[in-house]
Formats: sequence, C-alpha cells, structure tokens
Amino acid sequence: MEKKNGQIRIGFYICHCGSNIASMVDVAKVSEYAASLPNVVVSKDYKYMCSDPGQEMIINDIKENNLTRVVVAACSPFLHENTFRNATFQGGLNQFYFQMVNTREHNAWVHLEAMATTEKALDLVRAAIYRVAEHKPLERKKVPIHPDVLVLGGGIAGIHSALTLANAGKKVYLVEREPTIGGHMAMFDKTFPTLDCAACILTPKMSAVKNHPNIVLWTYAEIVGLDGFVGSYKAKIKHKPRYIIEELCVGCNDCIEACVYKEARFLDEFNQGLSKRKPVYMPFPQATPQIVLIDPETCIHFKSAKCSQTCVTSCERNAVDLQQQPRFEEIEVGTVIVATGFKPVDARKVPYYGYGNFPGVYTALEVERLINASGPTQGEVVLRDGSHPKTIGIVHCVGSRDKHTNQWCSRVCCLYSVKLAHLLKEHTGADIYNFYIDMRTPGKMMEEFYNRIAEEGMKFIRGRVADIYPDRDDPQRKRLIVKAEDTLIQEIIKIPVDMVVLSTGLEPREDAQEVRRMLNITCSTEGFYIERHPKLAPVNTFTDGIFLAGCCQGPKDIPDTVAQAGAAAAEVLALIDKGYIEIEPNTAYINEEECSGCKSCVPLCPYTAISYIEEKKKAFINEALCKGCGTCVAACPSGSIIQNLFEDEEIFSEIEGILNFRNIQREMSYA
Repeated sequence: MEKKNGQIRIGFYICHCGSNIASMVDVAKVSEYAASLPNVVVSKDYKYMCSDPGQEMIINDIKENNLTRVVVAACSPFLHENTFRNATFQGGLNQFYFQMVNTREHNAWVHLEAMATTEKALDLVRAAIYRVAEHKPLERKKVPIHPDVLVLGGGIAGIHSALTLANAGKKVYLVEREPTIGGHMAMFDKTFPTLDCAACILTPKMSAVKNHPNIVLWTYAEIVGLDGFVGSYKAKIKHKPRYIIEELCVGCNDCIEACVYKEARFLDEFNQGLSKRKPVYMPFPQATPQIVLIDPETCIHFKSAKCSQTCVTSCERNAVDLQQQPRFEEIEVGTVIVATGFKPVDARKVPYYGYGNFPGVYTALEVERLINASGPTQGEVVLRDGSHPKTIGIVHCVGSRDKHTNQWCSRVCCLYSVKLAHLLKEHTGADIYNFYIDMRTPGKMMEEFYNRIAEEGMKFIRGRVADIYPDRDDPQRKRLIVKAEDTLIQEIIKIPVDMVVLSTGLEPREDAQEVRRMLNITCSTEGFYIERHPKLAPVNTFTDGIFLAGCCQGPKDIPDTVAQAGAAAAEVLALIDKGYIEIEPNTAYINEEECSGCKSCVPLCPYTAISYIEEKKKAFINEALCKGCGTCVAACPSGSIIQNLFEDEEIFSEIEGILNFRNIQREMSYA
C-alpha cells in the first residue's frame, strides 16, 4: 500500500467483543468503510482485540506497514485504553499516537436498532481517524514517592493494612478518631462462620500495632487537612485533648478510682449505653493504647470548675492535665489508605419497631455486648427490667433493602442474625424466631453455617415485620407482639416475645462527605467511597495515591475486609517499591506569554492544581495535581491554557469527522 497524505499512516482495528459489539454493529462494514478514509493503510476486525493475538496483530502491523497512528474501536477506554497504548508502544510508536473509540458502552449497549448502531459507529470511527492524525508525541512524567504511609481508621481494616506495610519495612502513621483502636470488631463476641472469639483474633493484632517499631499510633486524633499529590501528601492531624499526658500514663486506673463520682453515672459508649462509666474512664479493659481519658461533657471540673480534682492528686506520675488543649501536627506521606469504617443504621429510623420506646427492643450491637463475657453483664442475657427472655424475635433487614431508609443489602445481617440466634439459644435456651425477607449467605462456609444453625431448632419466618407493640394480654405489659406476614403460608402471624433483636444494616459514617471533600475522593449514590473500577481497581480511588479498605467502600464481612485491606497495602507497596509514579500527560499547561494573570482559573480547579505566581503575575499549573478535567481550559478568557491530547487542532478535526458524515454518506452510499 502506498502512503497517503505524507507520513501519516493509520492502522484501524474494530473488536467484535465476542458478540457484545458484533451483535449490534456490522463490524465488517465498519472495517471496510474505515479503509476508505484518509491516511488509513490497514483496517481489520477481530473477535477479541484485547487478547494476546489481537495485540500482536497491532504490534506486527505497525512494524510491517510502517504505521504512524493506531485507532481501535472496542469497549470502554477506561477498561482497555492502556492495553492498546502499550501495544502501540511495543510496536515502536509513541503510545499517545493512539486513539480509542468506545463502540460498546457508547453504542452497542445503548441502542436497539442495528442499522442505526452501525451508522453511529461509522461516525465515531471517522471522527477518531480524523483526530488521531493531529496527535503529538507525549511522555508520561515521573513523580517520586515518599515512602511513609498514612492509614486512616484503626478498625480491623486499618490494623491489617498498617501491619502488612510495617512488616514490609515501611513507616506507617495509623490515625484513629476514637480513644482506642479495634473498631466495631472489638465489640463482638464471636465471628461467623467459625464462631471464633473476636477478641482472641483481634487483641493480638492490636498489641502488635502498639508495639511495632514501624507504626506511629495516634488515637483520639483525626485528619483535618490533606494537601499535595501522590507521592508527596502533607496531612494535618488534630490530636484531641484526653486531659491525660499519654507518655506518662501507664493505665493503672488510680485516677478512675479517685474520681469524685464514687459511682458510675454516665452511659458507656463502648457497651452501647447498657452500662455506666465515670467521667474519667478506660474505654474497655483491652483498649489499645492502655490510656484513660476524661470526658469534658460530664466532668465537674469542666462544667463548674468546682471539682476537688482528686484524679489529679491521685496520679503519682502527674499524668493528668486538665489544661490540655487540642494540638496539631503535620506529616509528609506518599500514600493514604482510607479505612474509616461504617456506622450501624439508627434503629429509630424505623419507628414502628419501637426501639427507644419499648425496653425489650435491642439492636444487634447491643446484644453483642450483652452476650460478651467482658460485657456489662459478663455474658448473662438480662433484660433492662432484670428478667431473662424465654422467647426472642430477631428482625432482619432493619434499615436495609427498604426504600424508606437504605435500599442496599448490608451483606452481613443475615449471617450475624443467625450467629446471634445460636449464641442467644446457647446463653438462654429461649425459643428463637428469625423474621427474614430472603436468607442471603454468600461466601465460603456460610451456607454450611446457616444450615447448621437452622438444625438447632431455630424458627425461620419468611416475611417482613410490619409492627411491634406491647402484648395487651400480658398483665405487666412487658411482652411484645411481633406482627408479620409469613409469605410461605400466606398468613398474618402475631408472635408474643420477651425480647426483640433488630438486625440493623450498615451505612456510611455521618462525616463521610466531609472526609470525601478533604481527600478529594468520590462517593457512590449510597454515600460509600467509590473505587476506581469495581472489578479491575477495587481498592484504588480516582485520586492517585489514595486507597480504600473495609466498609468505608461498602458493606462487607470481616474476611472480605481483611482481604481488601491486604490488597490496599499491596497497591501501596507496589508504588513505594517502584519509587515513582507515572502521571498521564493529558494535563493542562499555561502559555505565559498570553496569560493575563486574571486569576479566574485558580478557584475553578477542582484539584487545586492552579496557583498564582505573584512575581510573574501569571498562573501556574502543577502537573502532578492536574487530572486533565479541562475546566480551566474552557474558562480561560485569554485562551492561554492548553491541554495535552485536547488541543484545538485535535478537537476541531474530531468535530469535522462527525459533521461530515451526511456529505460522505451521499457520496459513498454507506447506510
């Protein structure tokens, strides 16, 4: 074949994608049509272009036909643009001499009529071929990676990530907003499906974190700012006042004993309000670190300044400091793992279940503390009125799969409900009723676990609970009636019980949006942080160098949480050990000669990549922060901002390719 239009020689390839594209697009016709376009010297279709044979085809054609540009029509660029860029590079071309056409998500998957879909494919292909002729050679830039890592959240996800990195020799800052690490798992009695003791699994890991030489553990602290970019983040950490000097406290608890409150009077948060604590307290006996704290909301000193301060005088190490103020610390890290966890759905969102009104109604997390040997009743299931339940109803999907609260399945509720049924039966011998919508037990050993518990004599009723109210036939009005429809026998049933357990779902923490904005990451419609790709990048975010682990990304059980935490740590290790990250060159830059210094672009940048240089009276774009969104390019009144891969010639050529279709159609009779 002879060269067309000078040195521009384009190879075009369209993928069948099995039948995803080929079932709606006449790929042979598109390939034939592309061969007639200017500068195209090779035009082929193949069943799977992303496969090794498909990539080898591109590599060989570049070498054998002296191609200078490559266009591939296939699936989403998000999925395989890098695949074909690499093939272009292996063929000996600059990888940015490549252009991709999305004929699957943007075409075959969104239209119903094959002729129109093929016609649209011709449009898209022609636009890409016109455009790629204007591409310029670009190079990715390398940004060095600071080796230190920041892990936000000290639950099982944060603990596992931190230990994995620290064991690999990396310095880790583990920041936890609560006074102790451990998260929700520290509150559990046993874990499904093996019924292992949660504390036996978790507390050794908590101790390992505290004692690891590569981990800096900051509890009762939170991130309040993050600046910079991948490889060079500056994090601002706020240390909240414990009113205890951490370096001096040895956890002897003398100050707790000496407190002017001789009796515990205030609700204990760790025990879900089922027990009381003093203003000076240890969160729980196995807390890590073993440091007490003083609650200013309940301490007399902070309320009236009339306290005798016996806690101060009782401490031989002078560790109590009632004048302590918040302090701030800045650290530099290269990467961040977000493991901030979840919060249980507030059962009050479903008012007809009576939580907060009827003392016999408990949440699942409250029951976890009741049956725990280190809980408020040392594992004895005693109701708020002092009685022992003989009949218990467990209500599934409270705050899940409900259009009035949360529509998603929280994944763990069925399994932890079955677990609680077993444990309550073990502790009380009571009759247990499980009210469920669907029993969902995915995962290794989970179905076996469910079947085993079901054989213990549990009663399973398929139907959503409609109402819970006091039993009018009970003289003391302590018993409750659980009203539900049993959809298997198609009858409304009413079952009297002594205790109701609400299996509340999982939802994002209340500050998820605030943290999202601070870290410049995104959330899904449900409010959980969203990953870069649900299959190929499940722990990455759209902000380079920031990774997700655990339930902050979506509901999951402990095994999946630990697996994701390990994956996040592996991604961080890959970055650190490589030493640098390559950033995409589709960034914007400023032609200083034309910049008027109007500053209109500075506040518009969503990635804070633009600054104003006072000495030059010009704007400046940090390429390491720029994500190529194009906002500043479109807004610049002087037209001095230019974006690589989206320069005027490329865009105008692409538009010309789209708009010329009707004339070409009349001339060439392609329909």
